[in-house]
Amino acid sequence: MKVYQVGGAVRDKLLGCTVKDKDWVVVGATPQMLLELGYTQVGRDFPVFLHPTTQEEYALARTERKTQPGYTGFSVYAAPKVSLEDDLQRRDLTINAMAEDSNGQLIDPFNGLADLRAGILRHVSPAFVEDPVRILRVARFAARFGFTVAAETVALMTAMVNSGEVDALVAERVWIETVRALAEPQPHVFFELLRNCLALARIFPEIDRLFGIPKKAYPEIDTGVDVMLGLQQARQKTDDTQVLFAVLTHDLGKGINDKLPIEHEERGVELLEALCQRYRVPSQHRDLAILVARYHNHCHRVAKLSPAALLKTLQNLDAFRRPQRFEQFLLAAESCGRGGKTCQPYPQAEMFRRAYGIANSIPITAILKDNFQGAAIGEELQRRRIQALTQHSLNFKPGNHKGLPLRAH
Repeated sequence: MKVYQVGGAVRDKLLGCTVKDKDWVVVGATPQMLLELGYTQVGRDFPVFLHPTTQEEYALARTERKTQPGYTGFSVYAAPKVSLEDDLQRRDLTINAMAEDSNGQLIDPFNGLADLRAGILRHVSPAFVEDPVRILRVARFAARFGFTVAAETVALMTAMVNSGEVDALVAERVWIETVRALAEPQPHVFFELLRNCLALARIFPEIDRLFGIPKKAYPEIDTGVDVMLGLQQARQKTDDTQVLFAVLTHDLGKGINDKLPIEHEERGVELLEALCQRYRVPSQHRDLAILVARYHNHCHRVAKLSPAALLKTLQNLDAFRRPQRFEQFLLAAESCGRGGKTCQPYPQAEMFRRAYGIANSIPITAILKDNFQGAAIGEELQRRRIQALTQHSLNFKPGNHKGLPLRAH
């Protein structure tokens, strides 16, 4: 029995990255042998065991054979005679198909180290086409490392789309890979690569339709490209996937030209809600994205809003009860507002934040002291907030908001 470290741990060690998860392959063993050594079996479809001390995963060397569409449609064969190379050959990319023995010796039968040094993502074997999740994984690795995808691998990914294999992706797995991609250093690359292999139109048609649509304010800028630039802007400031998802989906309505008398923001909200339902997007991501889709233009036009409209927008954003989410909204709106104009200043976020501070500075205690009761308390609070916003000009120089109370009394 021999044990090898495999996969991402070997890759990340060679890249000089922090190794987070360690995976091991055991060659020449049976399930009974590992059980007798105190390992705990956790895999039902194939034999995976937890080490009795480290709790790291140890899998018996195995091969796989495609039996039906989808990423679960495999039969697995694990036996002592399955070699390490047999096991590595079933992996997706050459950079993930390396192993290290107990002496630290690298085993690299598919030239993964050369591809790692060259910055290339390349499939190991034609069996790559058997698992549609690999399309998403390749795109995610491109977003993480900034590597180039080999032309022959892009061709295989495109063939998987054309054959309908990509349609077998299940909702949960699409969301898992997407939210991971959003947190990578270059999330826009994930969506651009999916578009290059035609998968974006099948997985996220709402996003794919934005490409080729000129922006109304800047006709020279493609809406889809602008969204990708906005996503880059946002990622440079945060790894909050709720904000990043909101930026990605804020303009979906512009991809629809059905000439119905509905504002594109509301049409975009309808498309966004359908997308979230399709992929079972968590409520925190969905709710912020809907707010950004519906109100990002209010932030862009904040200087032109009347005090009453400004207060109503703050209330619709639930800013007074959820100031942290309001900050998320402002960050997303700023990224959406800049987009292709990366050097363009965006004072609107600070203006909106200042308006929030002014409205939030009205103490309810003063209203109670004036003997307002019941519904009259809320009405008087509303009136005083509008009055305060009317009295304070939102024209400002950076820093003028300092000193304003930003917390509820």
